[in-house]
Amino acid sequence: MTFEIALTLSIISLAIILFFTEKLSIDTVSIGVMVLFLLTGILDVKEGLAGFSNSATLTVAAMFVLSAAIFSTGILESFSYRLSKQAEKSEFRLMLSLMVSSGVLSAFISDTAVVALLMPAVIQLAKKNQIAPSKLLMPLSFGALMGGVCTLLGTSTNILVSGIAERAGLPGFGIFEMSLMGLVFLGAGIVYMLFVGRFLLPNRKSKALFGENMELGNYLSEMIIEDDFSQLEEPVSKQKLFNKLPVNPLQIIREDGRKVRVYQNTPIQIGDLIRFSTDKETLEKLKTYQGIQLKAELAWNEELVIGEEERLYEAVVTPSSFLIKKSIKELNFKELFNQVLVIGIRHRKGMLDTLLTKTRLASGDILLLRGTEESIQSVNETEGLLLISETKSKTLNKTKIILTLIIMLAVLALAILDVFPIVVSALTGAVAMVILGVITTEQAYKAIDWKVIFMLAGILSMGAALEKTGGSALLGESIVNLLGSYGPRIVLGAIFGLTFLLTNVMSNNATAALLAPIAISIASSLGVDSRPMLMAVTFAASLSFMTPMGYQTNTMIYSPGNYQFRDFLKVGTPLNLLFWIIGTLVIPIIFPF
Repeated sequence: MTFEIALTLSIISLAIILFFTEKLSIDTVSIGVMVLFLLTGILDVKEGLAGFSNSATLTVAAMFVLSAAIFSTGILESFSYRLSKQAEKSEFRLMLSLMVSSGVLSAFISDTAVVALLMPAVIQLAKKNQIAPSKLLMPLSFGALMGGVCTLLGTSTNILVSGIAERAGLPGFGIFEMSLMGLVFLGAGIVYMLFVGRFLLPNRKSKALFGENMELGNYLSEMIIEDDFSQLEEPVSKQKLFNKLPVNPLQIIREDGRKVRVYQNTPIQIGDLIRFSTDKETLEKLKTYQGIQLKAELAWNEELVIGEEERLYEAVVTPSSFLIKKSIKELNFKELFNQVLVIGIRHRKGMLDTLLTKTRLASGDILLLRGTEESIQSVNETEGLLLISETKSKTLNKTKIILTLIIMLAVLALAILDVFPIVVSALTGAVAMVILGVITTEQAYKAIDWKVIFMLAGILSMGAALEKTGGSALLGESIVNLLGSYGPRIVLGAIFGLTFLLTNVMSNNATAALLAPIAISIASSLGVDSRPMLMAVTFAASLSFMTPMGYQTNTMIYSPGNYQFRDFLKVGTPLNLLFWIIGTLVIPIIFPF
């Protein structure tokens, strides 16, 4: 092993540790790795920055714009109506329709966008039909992930591996080259979820989920006890506030700043700031309760909370949100979102360590917001928050719908007929969407998830460094020496298994960028076609079901579905093992060695 290989592997090992610990964001780690390769001289400037001009990076950016254009027309909301019709028939048919719908949509637009589109409708369906959200949101996410591997356009991972193949002098993937194998996974996954996974899904409802006022769960909020409170100095056990309403006191902060644990005999005093957990409906009732003042970003008073046009809404912090690691106070939330107030945050571990306004937001947090239908649109239009409460449907614009469909069909036709490479077709389509007014330039820029773009540009340097130093060849030879005597199918199975294990604990794109060059080297050492090995990496990197952090869509549904970590292990592990077996057996049939 040369010094350059050892240094490259050390830098990549550091990156994997940082990906796993999540001490820094994925895009920060990716760019940091690229910078380290430049500083150490492993890559020159042109090689290090090549990720920004890579066809995969540019294609992914264009697909963000195309997905946003489709999303903005409102055409996809018809799926919500169809789902509601299936819900009236049976839970089985609803789950089937949900997974087929999310799978079909995810084959052509971002799976994250599909989950963002359908999640509010699914939650409302759950509420209307008295079904726990935990029974539906995981099938939604899993269906989107499985649909995403049915075409080249389904996920950024597919496009990334195709770009790595092209850089290695191999042909890129065709748009529908993955479709047959992808449909095998989708079909097997749907059958598993309907006949096995459905019974492993938790039927988890918080106390607030029972009855007519079915909501997503409890929120953490704060109140101050005033001098006209009727039960001053009486213990918690005798307080009507806590006995007759579903209000769970969690902590008391006295006027002198002391933090007091809440016990049954703890007295309630003037000036106490009580941090408590309750549901959305109860918070509405508490605004008129005598002797308490509810606290949010600002103290609640009549001017702020009384108004026929104001309602409470729920919104989830998305995985790529600019709100992550920032507090409500730092954000100046009320000014940022057009007078929308944060009334509560879905309770999670560690939140009692600081005041509500100083709590740093994390991916998957649910915020309880108060605002008018007009003001809440500022939240609806941001990329950082996803409204999961019922809001007004988008108005269908027939002209935009027709233009969008024509452009998308043209993009697909030009790429399928090989008139232009997919990157050229996608970029042309994105520009056409803006020129023809389907979306504005500003909407196009907002649609691009720049964290993903920088992450892709950064992690491509890992593969480039492995190839340049000979690290991928060394690792490939090591795997071949270990397993090569068992035949290429067993080696493919090992690659598939290693990929899906890594992608469950770190970025799927980082996993693909790391293992795709190694897969090419393994195929070369074995003297077989690299296509099946690359396909194993591509499929396994996106089929991540075992952890909530394994893929963005899993993170998005984690809090709204009231899931626990073990739920993903329980439902997702058998599915990943099933796909491991299917992949090992079927990929070599569809993509022969």
